[in-house]
Amino acid sequence: MTTGEPAAPLKRDLFGAVWRRRVSCAAGELDCAQRDTTVAGRGVRWLARLLASREARVLETRSLEGLRCGGQVPTLVSWDGRHLLRTWLPGVPLHHAGGVGPGYFREALRLVRRMHAAGVVHNDLAKEPNWLVSDDGRPALVDFQLAARPRHRGRRFRMLAYDDLRHLLKHKRTYCPAALTARQLTILARRSPIAALWARTGKPVYRFVTRRLLGWSDREGAGDRGGSAA
Repeated sequence: MTTGEPAAPLKRDLFGAVWRRRVSCAAGELDCAQRDTTVAGRGVRWLARLLASREARVLETRSLEGLRCGGQVPTLVSWDGRHLLRTWLPGVPLHHAGGVGPGYFREALRLVRRMHAAGVVHNDLAKEPNWLVSDDGRPALVDFQLAARPRHRGRRFRMLAYDDLRHLLKHKRTYCPAALTARQLTILARRSPIAALWARTGKPVYRFVTRRLLGWSDREGAGDRGGSAA
């Protein structure tokens, strides 16, 4: 496999850079996103590579094959310990889509349920740029750096899956609140124990690092956010 020159820079920050580029391989030309950890800050390069490695492991999960074939999650092309290549998903980030209706969120709920059935929790669905509106109007997901594939689907897995669902419903509340069901309103009103602990402890630190040190907002900051596709 050979890679061409990056077509367009998408992001550069303390954790490295993300580029859009064309890749030549045996199957032909692929449109890809490349996460480059070699330009990460020295003090956090280990973390950038740890997150990229985590993303690579999750994206190669066999049980996600149906979602990969449907263009709803990326396909891992390669990971060499420094550069992660994954397929580019055409579409528009949710917050750039100009509003979506109940149909989008019905499909998004199916997508999240299928992902969980595959044994994967995303752990970063609160951020709108991780949700794409594909060219055909369907939902797709990117940025699996914080995703997990636990060996056992015990209580922790169920809580993380619950939080994935709750974060999806927060977006539904933003874009079409009238379509929320009574059960969905109940879920929105109750955090999981993990989410409650995070809100008290980790979230203040996270906000300080991302907003004060890195200058991100809730609609920025991970890999390939912004632009017209990811």
